Amino acid sequence: QVQLVESGGGLVQAGGSLRLSCAASARIFSIYKMGWFRQAPGKEREFVAAFDRSGGSTYYADSVKGRFTISRDTAKNTVYLQMNSLKPEDTAVYYCAADRSTTYYTYSGAYDYWGQGTQVTVSS
Repeated sequence: QVQLVESGGGLVQAGGSLRLSCAASARIFSIYKMGWFRQAPGKEREFVAAFDRSGGSTYYADSVKGRFTISRDTAKNTVYLQMNSLKPEDTAVYYCAADRSTTYYTYSGAYDYWGQGTQVTVSS
C-alpha cells in the first residue's frame, strides 16, 4: 500500500509562488508514474503535471506550462510542484497521485493512489 502526503499549500497573492511537496511512504519512483491534479469548488478534478517512472519525461496541462515545474528527490521519496506566476484561477485543492501503469498520464482514473490534498488559494 502506497501512502502519499501533500504539504506546502497556502494563501498567496497573484503573481506569487508556492512549492508543493508529496512525500511517498516507500521508494516507488522507479515503478510508479507520479502526477499532480487539482480540483476547484464545483469543478471536476483536472490534470496538472506528471512524469513517467524514470522521471525522464514530463507532462503538463496547457494552463500551467511555463509556470509550473514537477520534480522529484528520489533520496527523500518526495515529488515537488513548483508553482510560479500564480493566478486566481489556480485556486484549488491539489492532489498527488501515483500508479504502476505506464499510460494515460493525464487521466485521473489511471491513478490508484492519492494523497489527501492541500489547499492553494490565490488572491487577486
